[in-house]
Amino acid sequence: MNWGAGRSETGWWNSDLKDEFGMDHVGDIAEGLPIADDTFDYIASIHALPMIRYPELIPTLTELRRTLVSGGVLRLVLPDLEKGVAAWRRGDTDYFAVPDADETTLSGKLICQLLWYGWSSTLFTREWIEDLLLRSGYVAVHHATIGHSPTGRHGICDLDNREAESLFVEAVAP
Repeated sequence: MNWGAGRSETGWWNSDLKDEFGMDHVGDIAEGLPIADDTFDYIASIHALPMIRYPELIPTLTELRRTLVSGGVLRLVLPDLEKGVAAWRRGDTDYFAVPDADETTLSGKLICQLLWYGWSSTLFTREWIEDLLLRSGYVAVHHATIGHSPTGRHGICDLDNREAESLFVEAVAP
């Protein structure tokens, strides 16, 4: 599954809030996914979890876990708060994907990028996403890099992007 797809990807079961061409499911995960328990071997989600408000994070991660087979893997690509703050502290304007036409100050670029122009509600660090995943019932969490799956799932990295600003993590369902 490609959860929070944004756009349809061939070869994936695509789910998003937006009704885009080719979406297999359009709806809010808070209302549950129309998928049976133990359906997917793996789920990839690229920068979608930040759009979930804090009180809904564990229920969302739990709903995704419900659809995974035992031993199935959730791969999350998330904006990395620590990378953004480190670039801000270094004064590294080149790190930020926010053009000067939108924000001219370094702190404006930091805030705009981390909140992705207002679409993001939640920020992440490696430590905190690991804690959230374990509290959501996953039995193991592995930090990853772009294009590499520490759990060895072929194809799970196919949607990876935004390497410079992201953290990559995989969680295993019980």
